[in-house]
This record gives sequence, structure tokens and C-alpha cells, in this order.
Amino acid sequence: MKPSIIAILFVIVGMQLSFAQSSSTEQEIKELSKAKWQWMADKDVDKLASLFHDKSKFVHMSGTWKKDEELEIIKTGSIWYKNADVHDVAVEIEGDVAVVWSRITLDAVVRENVAVTEFTVTEVYKKEDDGWKLLVFTFSSVRDTHKIKH
Repeated sequence: MKPSIIAILFVIVGMQLSFAQSSSTEQEIKELSKAKWQWMADKDVDKLASLFHDKSKFVHMSGTWKKDEELEIIKTGSIWYKNADVHDVAVEIEGDVAVVWSRITLDAVVRENVAVTEFTVTEVYKKEDDGWKLLVFTFSSVRDTHKIKH
């Protein structure tokens, strides 16, 4: 009877450790996503350049482009992500890939026009040797009643 109790304890402890690691990684990804919004507002292209994967793609309402174009857009202020008011965030992690869904109200200046828009933003991160890299960044225009299922 004792060996089976010990085996059960090992399983429980292993599950708790796995959950703690998962929660820790989820929190790390949430913090990285939050920092990214601030870097975008600050037009900090140096920090963004190190975050964006070299093969990253960005999907906006007006088009899809790659890393260098996104950085140039941010640097020149063609799109100024003044403030992203984040209402909800859901994170799922599978191995070395993390997906973040955020419900936001984006206050931006787009080609000198002020725009306040409701979005669900999808971010896909890949874990590399030097940390998490953003691979995909997609804006989906939604109603303010849109909900993310957790």
C-alpha cells in the first residue's frame, strides 16, 4: 500500500510543478505583451526590433507587411500606437509557442488621423535561445461587446 501512496504523491507534486511552470510562463508572456504595447507607444524601435522575429508578419486593417516595414511605420509615426487599453488577455502555450489574444481599445494616429478602434489582437511568440520572439501580430476589428473565451 505504501508504494502506491508514494506514487500518487509523486504524480500530484509533478502536476503542481507543471502547473506552476505553465503559470509562470503565461505571466512572462503577458508581461512581454504589455511591454510591447508601451514600446510601440514610445516608438522604441530598438526594443521592438529585438522582440520581432526576423520572419515576423503584421496584419493590419490596411495590409500585411514584414518586420522592417512595421519598424519603419512605427519609427516614422505613420501609425502611432498612442495607447492600447487592454481589457482582457488570454494566453495558451504549447511547447515553444505561445499565443496571446488581447481585447483592446486602440488610440492611434494613422496618417495624421486620430482613430479609436476596438480590436482583438492575436500575437504568436516562439521561444528561441535568446528569448521569446514575436512571429505573428494580427489586428481583428471587433465590436466592443466581443468576448475572448478562456
